[in-house]
Amino acid sequence: MDLRFSPSQEAFRDEVRGWLSDNLPAEPLPPMDTPEGFERHRQWERELHEARWSVVAWPEVYGGRDVGLVEWLIFEEEYYRSGAPGRVNNNGISLLGPTLFAFGTEVQKNRFLPRMASGEEIWAQGWSEPNAGSDLAAIATRGVRDGEWFVLDGQKTWCSRGAWADWLFCIVRTDPSAERHRGLSYLLVPADSEGLDRRPVGRLDGEPAFAELFFDGCRVHESNLLGDEGEGWNVAMATTSSERGLNLRAPGRFLAAADNLANLYRELVEDGSTNSDLVDEVVRAWVGARAYRWHTYATAARLTTGGDLGSASSMMKVFWSELDVELHATALRLLGDRAELVAGAPAAVDGGSWMSGYLFALSGPIYAGTNEIQRNIIAERVLGLPRK
Repeated sequence: MDLRFSPSQEAFRDEVRGWLSDNLPAEPLPPMDTPEGFERHRQWERELHEARWSVVAWPEVYGGRDVGLVEWLIFEEEYYRSGAPGRVNNNGISLLGPTLFAFGTEVQKNRFLPRMASGEEIWAQGWSEPNAGSDLAAIATRGVRDGEWFVLDGQKTWCSRGAWADWLFCIVRTDPSAERHRGLSYLLVPADSEGLDRRPVGRLDGEPAFAELFFDGCRVHESNLLGDEGEGWNVAMATTSSERGLNLRAPGRFLAAADNLANLYRELVEDGSTNSDLVDEVVRAWVGARAYRWHTYATAARLTTGGDLGSASSMMKVFWSELDVELHATALRLLGDRAELVAGAPAAVDGGSWMSGYLFALSGPIYAGTNEIQRNIIAERVLGLPRK
C-alpha cells in the first residue's frame, strides 16, 4: 500500500483546514442534546452545507463534492483536529444516507438526501426494542398493511437523537408468520406523526440524548418504505455495516483524542501533577489510533476497487469502541482526583471533557451491536469457526 497522499489530496486537506480555521464558532456550542444546543448544531450543519462541506463524498446534486473515500477520511481528520462541533445529523448522513444510495428510489433520494445534507431534517435511529437490542431479528413492533399505509404498533427504545429529531428510520415486522430474519420492513417515519409518542431518556450526564418511541396506530405511507416490503433485514444490514465500519467512526475522531491525550501527559508531567508511570498506556493509545487509521485507509482502498466491507466491519467496531474507552480511561488515571471535576469547576482540566468523553465512550461497546455479538460474528463469518 502506498502511504503517501497525492498532491490533489494534500491540496484538499489544505482547503479543509483553511475553511475550518476561518469559520469555526468563536465559542463552544451548547450541548446538542438540549433544545437550544440541538438547533444551534442544526445551524452549524447549514453553514457546512452552504460551503459544501457537510457531505463531501456525496454527489454534487445532493450537496456534496463527489470526492472519494480517501478525501472523506482526510476531511474527518481535519474536522476533528480542529475541534469543530459534533455532527448532530450523524445518524442521517453516516447511516441512513449510504443506505438510501443503495436502496432508495430516485424519488426518495431526491426527497430526503438534500434536506439531510443541509440539516433541514435531522434523523434518529429507531431500531432497538426492550427485548431486541443487538438481536434485531427479535423485533416485535408491527406494521400492518392498510391499503397504501402501514399501521405501526409497538415500542422502540434507546433512539439516538430521538428526543428532537424530525424523522426516524425504523425496522418493523410486517409479516409475523415469516422466519425471524424475514418479514421485516424498513420505514422512514415523520417524527410528528399522529400515533407516535416520544419520551426523552437521559444519559449518565442527564442530557436527553435518547428517546423511547411508542407507536399506537401510527400510519406511515408506503412511499416511505425503503427497499422491498419484507426485505428490511437486507436493508438494515447495509446500515449496520456503515454503523460498525467506516462511516460512523472515522479515524479522525480517535487521532485527535490520542493527540490530546499525549499533550495532556506532557503538560501534567512538566508541571509535576502526575508521574511518568502511565507513559506506556499513553503510547498504546496513540499507536492504536494510528493503527486504526491505516487499517481504515487500507479498507477504503479495497472498497474503491470493488471490494466489500461485509462482516469485517465487526472487527473495526470492536477495535474503535474499546480503543475509545481505554484512551479516555488513561486520561482519567493521569488526572487523578481532578478527573471527577465537571464542566465549570474552577480546577477542571479541558473543561471536564475527559470525564464526559469517558462516560460517552462506555456506550461504544454496546451500541451498534454489543461487542460480545460482534465477536461471535467475527468468529463465525470472518474466521470460519464453528457455531456453538
